[in-house]
Amino acid sequence: MSIEAFRAEVAGWMAANLTGRFAPLFDRGHAGDGDALPELRKDWERKLAEGGWTCIGWPREHGGRGLPVAEQVVFQEEYARAGGPGRLGHIGEGLLGPTLIAFGDDDQKRRFLPAIREGREFWAQGYSEPDAGSDLASIRTRARRDPESGDWLVTGQKVWTSLAHLSDWIFVLARGEEGSIGPKGLIFLMMRLDQPGVEIRPIRQIGGGSEFNATFFDGARVKAGDIVGVPGDGWRIAMALLGFERGLSTLGQQMGFARELDLIIEIATENGAAARPAIRARIARAWAGLRAMRHMAMRMLADHPEPQVQLESLGYKYQWSNWHRDLGRLGMDVLGFSGAAASADPRVEKLRRLFFFTRADTVYGGTNEIQLNIIAERGLGMPREPRGPSGKGA
Repeated sequence: MSIEAFRAEVAGWMAANLTGRFAPLFDRGHAGDGDALPELRKDWERKLAEGGWTCIGWPREHGGRGLPVAEQVVFQEEYARAGGPGRLGHIGEGLLGPTLIAFGDDDQKRRFLPAIREGREFWAQGYSEPDAGSDLASIRTRARRDPESGDWLVTGQKVWTSLAHLSDWIFVLARGEEGSIGPKGLIFLMMRLDQPGVEIRPIRQIGGGSEFNATFFDGARVKAGDIVGVPGDGWRIAMALLGFERGLSTLGQQMGFARELDLIIEIATENGAAARPAIRARIARAWAGLRAMRHMAMRMLADHPEPQVQLESLGYKYQWSNWHRDLGRLGMDVLGFSGAAASADPRVEKLRRLFFFTRADTVYGGTNEIQLNIIAERGLGMPREPRGPSGKGA
């Protein structure tokens, strides 16, 4: 099948299915709206699975379709173009699934991969902590072996656990070795959330949503067979998972960005803001920046062998997060005084949510400061920033 035919197939399926009872999901569940209509979105995940549109890049032997990168890019683009809702299955499909395929044992793949693919189980990520957000090597959550059962008992706290209150499982990076520091002695655990010793507290955001959570563990239990790799492998597995996080979904993300920019242009044209030279110049810069990001993402996804491309990819998160933050500011400036109050116009409310949420873009997933350290130290070979005596550091 040609790329054009595949694109038409995806677009046709979305047009035929994002209707009826799923029509309220149009363009919902994205930035600042991540906890919207959760039960309907879970049903949508199962609808996608029935249509063969989940895990399309997974190898066929693990239940995927084994589609090449070009087709995966087309799906991400057409899904976003059609106004597809934010994916509740993203963390399982895009992060944990590829990690289990790469590092899990046969029993783990058998137990977890089908439920992810079919939209029956949903996952959250347990990485960041109050004192270890961008610096994962500083985490303090502890995992200790129960000598009687062989299970692991987990104590500690994770924060910014996206959609944990809507999830069935969470994967947790914890310190499995007493006295270990930095990246050593870490363990990668898979934990059921509905159990004693787990408390999930939604965090109310400035835009009104509660898609993030603080998650507390007080002796929560992880079965002996639910660790990925072996104790001490946690850092290596966690870093591999972060590589999956910056994969194909970036193209869908950028299509979402394009829709937001189109909305800003639409409103700027209606209310006269587009007549102001400064606003026109900022719109032009946003348009150019979005295309530069697409070019870089396509080079990364092509697994280009040139070392320069690999080095440039270190700056991708810094690039998109600052661009998106500036887009949020542009949207609010286009709205002017009308953006300062609640509005009956859903477009205005969308731009208000965008502005509020994008304030966090340069914090979550690695702050600007951490990203610049990564670029300087790993990309440019500059001296490491001084660390404290505790041995903390990425």
